[in-house]
Amino acid sequence: MTNVLVAGGAGFIGSNFVHQMSIENDFKITVVDALTYAGSRSNLDPLIQSNKVVFFHGDIADQELMAKLVKSNDLIINFAAESHVDNSILSPDSFVKTNVLGTMVLLNQVREFNKRLVQISTDEVYGSLDYGFADEEFPLKTNSPYSASKASADLLCLAYFKTYGIDVSITRCSNNYGIRQNSEKFIPMAILSLLEGRKVPIYGDGENVRNWIHVNDHVDGILAVVKNGKTGQIYNFGSNESFTNLQVLHLIASRLNIEYDYIKFVEDRKGHDFRYAIEFSKASKELGWKPERVFLDQIDSIITWYNKN
Repeated sequence: MTNVLVAGGAGFIGSNFVHQMSIENDFKITVVDALTYAGSRSNLDPLIQSNKVVFFHGDIADQELMAKLVKSNDLIINFAAESHVDNSILSPDSFVKTNVLGTMVLLNQVREFNKRLVQISTDEVYGSLDYGFADEEFPLKTNSPYSASKASADLLCLAYFKTYGIDVSITRCSNNYGIRQNSEKFIPMAILSLLEGRKVPIYGDGENVRNWIHVNDHVDGILAVVKNGKTGQIYNFGSNESFTNLQVLHLIASRLNIEYDYIKFVEDRKGHDFRYAIEFSKASKELGWKPERVFLDQIDSIITWYNKN
């Protein structure tokens, strides 16, 4: 039995990961989450009530709390992050506190107690690509305070691996979609706006391209790293499905049979990356992982979930 601490486990990706991990009998799971705008204890209530998960309300930048939790667990998986790009532009301080300083607190405790860390990052650290795909060796080029804070955390992890020899792996993933995502994110925001008869704000001309991966495919990739990932390595997780923001919105509107003028073009975001594209062959070759779910097959069930929740 492996004792696992999941930091940020009440958020979108973290809670989906905890639900999947709880199905297996090899893990005893503890979750710590600050329950900011992106995290909700309700995402984990069934698991907490059934004693499959122990929950702590706390901040990963709290050194005393994290020392206690890291010491009593074998593996730490860090989903905890401020992740909304718009918020990082308005208030970058909180992003540095959680994403950089919080990660450093975890690293120090992992080093102190000789534990293992899996750091969850993002493809946004590679910046906007005019063409081609970013693999794990691609240069980092951050264009927002959010992506800069995540890249900083990644570099700290690699530095601690090189300098202190700690056991750490990093995962980077493209845009996730699925259930339990905060309503500020594009897909749930679009679904809920259309269900309520409101127009959906679209930055610029809506032609920004994103690679989309189902959150459960991402979760499967992280579990593969937990079981077979190598220390000091980075693993990309993406899919073969890329769409513009307008294409995603038109698809959702068509599934909801929306006929009114539902688009509201707004001023483009500052430093808005035009295109993300991620190369994930390393994860396929070394971990036997590949994306299984297809966007067009999943969107109806996701719309239904947000309609009910």
